[in-house]
Amino acid sequence: MSTVRVRYIVADVGAAIAFYTELLGFQLDMHPAPSFAVVSRGDLQLFLNQPGAGGAGQAMPDGKLPTPGGWNRFQIEVENLDATVQTLREAGARFRNEIVAGNGGKQILIDDPSGNPIELFQAY
Repeated sequence: MSTVRVRYIVADVGAAIAFYTELLGFQLDMHPAPSFAVVSRGDLQLFLNQPGAGGAGQAMPDGKLPTPGGWNRFQIEVENLDATVQTLREAGARFRNEIVAGNGGKQILIDDPSGNPIELFQAY
């Protein structure tokens, strides 16, 4: 399988690095500037970019700057969602909802420090 690359716009790259590496098991691959970093977990590379920094952070032709947040997300599968959520809550993580159950498993949305969602999922 090839590497999947996702770019998230974040308000504070340092806070995002700490969140992803300390709480979600990512490793820091690159941090060449205060406004940009790359972290990875398995085949996922996550590009962390501050608004206004580099090509990806530039304003659109109408002047609108990229901003954090939204509803698009990537999913991390975990073995024990309840225990994972408890550990993350104790570490001060913010969740958008409570655990919800579906046909194939249960899930919850956690926000990174800039409000970008990550889906934590446990299959049945």
